[in-house]
This record gives sequence, structure tokens and C-alpha cells, in this order.
Amino acid sequence: MTMTIKPGSRPWHKHYRDGIRPDYVPEDTTLSAILTKAFDTWGDQLFIEYYGQSFTYTEMKAKVAEVAAALKAFGIEKGDRVALHLPNCPWHPIFFFATMVAGGAVTHLSPLDADREIAHKLHESGAKLVVSLTTPEFARHFGPLIASVETPTLVQCPDPISGQGRACPVTDGAVAVADFLAGHEGAAYDPVPVTSADMALLQFTGGTTGVPKAAVLTHRNLSAAVLIYSENSKDDPASLPGKSSLVYSPLFHIMGLTAGLLKRTHEGGVMYLRLRYDAETAIREVEEKKINSLGGVPTTWIAALQIPDIDKRDLSSLEYIGSGGAPLPVEVYNRVKQLTGLKLRGGWGMTETSPAGTNVPKTMPDEKLGTIGIPLPGLDLKIVDVEDPRKTLGPNETGEMAIMGPNVTREYWNKPEETEAAFCDGWFLTGDIGYMDEDGYFFLVDRKKDMILSGGFNVYPLVIEQAVHLHPAVSEAMAIGVPDDYRGESAKVFVVLNAGAKSFSLKDLQGFLEDKLGRHEIPRELEFRTELPHTPVGKADRKALKKEEMEKLAHAS
Repeated sequence: MTMTIKPGSRPWHKHYRDGIRPDYVPEDTTLSAILTKAFDTWGDQLFIEYYGQSFTYTEMKAKVAEVAAALKAFGIEKGDRVALHLPNCPWHPIFFFATMVAGGAVTHLSPLDADREIAHKLHESGAKLVVSLTTPEFARHFGPLIASVETPTLVQCPDPISGQGRACPVTDGAVAVADFLAGHEGAAYDPVPVTSADMALLQFTGGTTGVPKAAVLTHRNLSAAVLIYSENSKDDPASLPGKSSLVYSPLFHIMGLTAGLLKRTHEGGVMYLRLRYDAETAIREVEEKKINSLGGVPTTWIAALQIPDIDKRDLSSLEYIGSGGAPLPVEVYNRVKQLTGLKLRGGWGMTETSPAGTNVPKTMPDEKLGTIGIPLPGLDLKIVDVEDPRKTLGPNETGEMAIMGPNVTREYWNKPEETEAAFCDGWFLTGDIGYMDEDGYFFLVDRKKDMILSGGFNVYPLVIEQAVHLHPAVSEAMAIGVPDDYRGESAKVFVVLNAGAKSFSLKDLQGFLEDKLGRHEIPRELEFRTELPHTPVGKADRKALKKEEMEKLAHAS
């Protein structure tokens, strides 16, 4: 839907810095065009460095051309899905970019996914090809899948960093990436023509039932988000060409993909891509490589603050620091500001918004700490009545956040009913509950869905409950999010045992769930009860359970 935002017509417009237009309209373009321009503009400049392996923009273009040619030869055509089951290693940007150049669309499989989630996403997306690693932690998922279900062709790539010198053979039935690429060395860079309305990414997110559904993100959605992010940060030194960022945020997640990889590719950035976060290593690399930008989740900064000599470390090269994915403790914000002289910035977004939404401006007063910021330029946001989304609420009234912009998905994949329920008069209903204050700052206060945010990852109680119910001793289970000083939130499961069944320890339960849930979904707390709360119609009443738990925690403190 086309929208026009008149400058000064929204209370947050006064917070935009000089030169940033409230009525900004990003160019209607494609990711393929953005990539081609970046490759040709930044040429021999360093692009990605991964534990000593490096690519300039020109070298990445050549590798992408080779992989795109192999994808085309395999039979990937316009709109076909390529599933990426990859961590933060060079194979991710290589295959992501190559899929765009080949005219296909990417669908991401999280390395944290359990086998059944991988099988569901492959089936639901209709992927023709899946790309993963030979590293045991990745490869172990596919032997059983290849043997038990109809699985698309699997291409496996070596990664000596995650492989750590171990034997990493190609899985029986899979294709080694060297064989997949054979004969395409030196291929011409030849993008398949696509339009901005064509799908670029089929990104899974969670539904109210806990069953993953996929948002269709077009070239227009993703390119708009990239250009909106860049417009908002165009006067930030850390966003200039050649400025460096240390990238731990997962590229299979929409935030790491768009606000990290795609934005900095467009801007000519240098990315030090890292597999996993270690606070001491990260701070040392900031010092040695003079890193300009470092983002993460609250646990990123909590761990950094626990380094014994952190107050003696040289963080002077940092020009931008960010935190998102979970609430940030006030003491962490204040301590990081004291150490760096910078305000930890962040914002709000979701898979369905590619994920551009709000951003905390540089000028945010400290008394606004806790805000998710103001809408990014060119986007419109409002608070609507939860029961009647056509009713717009005023300042400081709590309701559901609704958003409109060129970055917002048009539909859920093969889910017409959920698509229809998600929109009202062109506005996307986010499912997040919040309010806007009189100054135009937005605050998130609750989630309409029961989603738990743990260490920046979405965790769905029903998924946990379904897995716990597989335990032979369990009669009933409910899961809720409880405060966690490190992760922001973690899952706590409440269990009613079958008559005569023996109780078990948290460690025993975690072991039982290891092959049924992703690591981020494993409960961190366990409590046995003789009964659990239900609504009058017999549904699980997590709201009552959470209220009881919060009251208990309040009394304990």
C-alpha cells in the first residue's frame, strides 16, 4: 500500500536528525541490483574476513558468480527456494548472494533447529536444495532425514573453524560442495532478471500456535529495509565505507541478515564475521582490529562487563554499539556508557517487517531508557485497540502496535487465513503490546503471543510443552518465560506427573529434550505441581501461572 507521511505530522518527527526526511521513500529496487552496485563500487576493498580467510568485494563477486552458475545448472529457476542451514561462515553470504543472482529465494534453517523443525521447514517451503556443513553438529541432522523423509538434494560445505580439526566426512547421499561447483570456475556474473515484487526470502517465524510459519519477503521488502536503515544512519561514522564491524549476530536471523550483512554490503563496510561470541576474544579483536561497530543482545554486554580488566581495555575505536532482542538492564546500559562514552542503541522489528521498525535515536534522553525508540524514516506506527484494531489509541494508552511501510510482508506462505488476520486497513498488526508516550517514543510492555525472548531468540511455550509431554512420566506440562539475568528470559516448565510416576531432575529432563528441542528452547527451570491453572473452558492458563510466578519472585526479593 502506498502511503504519504507529511513531515511534522507525527510526534516523533522532531527527533529525527537534520537531513533525515520523515517522508523518505526508498528506491523501488531489488537485492540483486544492490549487490551488483556494491560489488562494482567497492571492488578491491576488504569485504569479509573470517578467522584469516578474506574476500574483497571483487573476490566475493567472482565466487558468487561461480555458485550462481552451479545453482542454475542444478535447475534452480526464478522463485525456487534454496534452504541454508549455515552458521556465520563465508558459505552463508556466498550462497545467499548467489541465490539472489540465480533468481531464486532463500529460506533459512536455524542451526538451533531440532530435526523435526528442519523436516517441517523443508516440506513447508518446498525447497529444491539445502546447503549445510560437514561439521558433525550440522551433518548429524541430515543422515536420519535423508533416510526417513523426502529431502531435497543436500550440498555440504567444509568449515575448518566449526570442524575444529575433526573428521568431517560428507554424509551418505549428500553432494560435496566442490563437486557441486566443479566446472563452473570463472563463470560470468550474470544475474537473472527479477522484479521488486518477486520473493527473495521465505523466513520462518512463530505463529500463535507455536507452529513455525513463513513470511514472504520480496526484493522490495528487503531492499526497502536496507535503504531505510542506511538513511537513518547516513551521518553515523560507523556506517561509512571501509568502517569495520564485528559480526556475531546470526545471519540466519532477520536482524543479522538485513541490519548487518545487507546494510553494510550496500554501504561498503568491512565485516569481521565470527562463528560464536566469546567476550574476551571480542574485546581483544576490538582493540587489535580497531573495530568501529559492535552489536548484540544484552548477554553480549553482560559477558563483556564480567571481564576482570574491562575498565582498562581500549574501546576508543568503537563508534556504534547496539543491543536488541531482549530488555536491557539499566545497570548494564549505564556501565557500558561509562566505559565507551557511547549510548547502547537498539530498536524493535520483526521478521514480517524485514525487520525495520523503530530505532533508538542518538539524542534519546537517559530517562527514556527502556524505550524501543521511534519509527525509522518512511515508516508509520500506531497503537490500536486490541479488540478493535480500527480504533487508534492516544499517547500513553496501551494497545497493539500496528505498522505500515514498504518493508512489511504481504503474506504468510500458504496461510491465507493468518494473512487476513494480520492486516487491518493496510496496517500490519504486530501482536506486540505497547504504548507511545507524549514525545513520540514507543515502549513495548507485553506480547500478545506467549512468546519467550531468550538471549535474542524466540521461544514458543507450546513447542516446549509438546516435547515435554513425550516424557512417559508427564501427565501435563506448561511453560512460561521467567526472568534470567543472563538471557533476559528463559523457559521454566511446570509438570504434573502421571499417577505413580517418579519425579526427575532438571538435568534428566534436559537430556530427554536434547534431540527434541533446539538448545535455545531447553528449559532452565523445572517445578512439579499437583495441578496447573486452566481457564473456565479448560485451556491452559499461562497468564495465571506467570502471575503466580511473578508474585513469588517479588516476595522472594
